Amino acid sequence: MTEHRYSEAERAAVYRAIYERRDMRHFLPDPIASDVLGRLLDAAHQAPSVGFMQPWRFIRITSNALRGQIHALVEQERVRTAKALHEREDEFMKLKVEGILDCAVVLVASLCDQREKAVFGRRTMPDMDLASLACAIQNLWLAARAEGLGMGWVSLFEPEELKRLLAMPEGSRPAAILCLGHVERFYEKPMLEQERWAERMPLDELLFENRWNSRAGDI
Repeated sequence: MTEHRYSEAERAAVYRAIYERRDMRHFLPDPIASDVLGRLLDAAHQAPSVGFMQPWRFIRITSNALRGQIHALVEQERVRTAKALHEREDEFMKLKVEGILDCAVVLVASLCDQREKAVFGRRTMPDMDLASLACAIQNLWLAARAEGLGMGWVSLFEPEELKRLLAMPEGSRPAAILCLGHVERFYEKPMLEQERWAERMPLDELLFENRWNSRAGDI
């Protein structure tokens, strides 16, 4: 046992947040206390980033009119996505894919501008800035779950249209619309699994050893 290990209760809390985190679509209208929101955003800001570039920028949407415009962009893409799914179009249109008009707080998680200047860790893999932003979003998600709040990640939007709507600078990029709020209950399983849209794949089908598709031995 390592001396740096957390206590059993602390480890259980970390794993509980991981396993009970859900992509939420149903929210209550109750506001989020400012100190709680501050903790969540600070948790996001503690995420690792390649070259310590900290590429994340969060835009809090406080205008109801702007929230409505963002919702309209998402609705446009929802219809386009449904058309692209062909035989699953009707099934997709029955799914609730966002809670923008219902949640307490809407954040747009974005990549900063002038990212070309950060080459440490990105020279051959420039998309590592997006990977860093994803880590910040996951930190926010897990902290929200620990606080008893739900969060939903919405990616159904045209980035350039949202970028213009938010007057974002050249070189920046919106990556996610995040819905945060109180919920009546958390889904027992991921919503898309509950709705039988997809199932979680067995881990042993995704874990290889030494070479691609070489099934790993026992762990």
